Amino acid sequence: MFERDYPVHSMANAEPSSRARFIRRTYAHLAGALLAFGLLEAFLLQLEVSYTLSERVLSSQYGWLMVLGAFMLVGWFCRGMASSSSSKAVQYAGLGLYVVIEAIIFVPLIILALGVAGPGLLMEAGIMTGLLFAGLTATVFMTRKDFSFLKSALTVGFFIAMGLIVCAVLFGISLGTWFSVAMIVVAGGAILYDTSNVLHHYDEDQYVGASLELFASIALLLWYVIRLLMSRD
Repeated sequence: MFERDYPVHSMANAEPSSRARFIRRTYAHLAGALLAFGLLEAFLLQLEVSYTLSERVLSSQYGWLMVLGAFMLVGWFCRGMASSSSSKAVQYAGLGLYVVIEAIIFVPLIILALGVAGPGLLMEAGIMTGLLFAGLTATVFMTRKDFSFLKSALTVGFFIAMGLIVCAVLFGISLGTWFSVAMIVVAGGAILYDTSNVLHHYDEDQYVGASLELFASIALLLWYVIRLLMSRD
């Protein structure tokens, strides 16, 4: 079932039928990843151990740094698996593991958000994230523009953000509302970049890796939308 039964080539040179098939597969896998994330999050919030561990993370000076370090390491590993050309099973394992890790990392933030403003905040954050993602996706599909030029700016932006987060944790600095706004802009740029790659740069058998990249960008956007709404409340 994992053998290729079609020629593999870049989406930039693919036939319309091949491009449409790739897009359907990518967004079907993305939808599955988002559904799995939501179900897993709901399950984790029913466990007492989730609240115990979240309290330790939130009360520890270096708790978020450890979470951030683990996320970066596992994220790098999962991306490598999802982009593997050797086996579809490895690709799916990378996507699945990434969804599980994201769900675990979101638990402390969601518990904090529930304590601040209740489930209404999470619903509002989900709607805002969905609308932003839909708008950015529509922009790429309607204009057919190649946003690959954003790669350098996004890379620099992510490194600056990581540096600011580390400094904030180490020196007790509050990054404030404007940092969340800036990260929402960065996440939006990442969605433009990833969606553009779906149309122009991925190979036809890379729909699992493409869905992981889109999922990661949506998760980043959701994270900072939640933080922005929490700062409002």
